[in-house]
Amino acid sequence: MTKVLLTGCNGRMGKVITELAAADPEIGIVAGIDVAGTCAGDYPVYGSIGEVQETPDVIVDFSSPKVFDGMMDYAVDHQVPVVVCTTGLSEEQIRRIGEDARKVAVLRSANMSLGINLLLKLVKEAAGKLAPEGFDIEIVERHHNQKKDAPSGTALALAESINEGMDNAYSFTFDRSERLEKRRPKEIGISAVRGGNIPGTHEVIFAGPDEVIEFNHIAYSRSIFGKGALAAAKFLAGKGPGLYTMADVIG
Repeated sequence: MTKVLLTGCNGRMGKVITELAAADPEIGIVAGIDVAGTCAGDYPVYGSIGEVQETPDVIVDFSSPKVFDGMMDYAVDHQVPVVVCTTGLSEEQIRRIGEDARKVAVLRSANMSLGINLLLKLVKEAAGKLAPEGFDIEIVERHHNQKKDAPSGTALALAESINEGMDNAYSFTFDRSERLEKRRPKEIGISAVRGGNIPGTHEVIFAGPDEVIEFNHIAYSRSIFGKGALAAAKFLAGKGPGLYTMADVIG
């Protein structure tokens, strides 16, 4: 059984992880970290990571940038692999992930969903086959009206994966309203829709001569990210230093 230290255990994703882990015999949360000091799970909760008494196999981090550095200090000092799920990290903190990965196993992904990470591979392969045949590439993402960032990090990750498959020869276009010209051949259009309680939806469109191919992913609940995080935890436990992604998890 993989023993998990869950940071941010009282947050929305922390509660999802707690529920999923309780139903998974291969995962056990041995302790949680949360400033509230309490959690719905059947495990001890500490106000700071320095108070932890248990010995975890891996950290699953759904905390915040404010406590990220302390969590990484603990991971390096205690040689505990860490799955970084926290968003909103500074550029300095992102650089630190690369540096610390030389000392301890670290896994970070723009999206923990297993489906999205499979989609990243599929669209990269599709671009390599279709773009040379004259297919244009567009990405449309839709989310609820409470989402603050646009386009989504997942939409950007999809665009970057496609661009990698094209030797980074493409540019990203977010707005054509002030451009009176036809579509450029080597661009990836990215559009964002915000409204109501739309679930996270990402659509990648390959539009070619006389045919259109579409890849779609819809996230109906946060559980898909929790399942991905736990799959990553099982994968990362026992791994040596290095920077891993969800692509390594799905193989």
